[in-house]
Amino acid sequence: MKFVTLESRGGNYMVVADNVAWLRVGENGQTLVGIIGSQPLLVTGTPDSVAQKLAAT
Repeated sequence: MKFVTLESRGGNYMVVADNVAWLRVGENGQTLVGIIGSQPLLVTGTPDSVAQKLAAT
């Protein structure tokens, strides 16, 4: 299990990379991250930059 830190304007999240189901453009240049079995997280960055962080694990 590999954790990835994703930054948010309200604080940072540590998510398990294998539990990310989808990425979608959010509001104000942010990205919605779909987590299996949970509500989506709103994080900073584009879907491409978030995908790069997830793939680097």
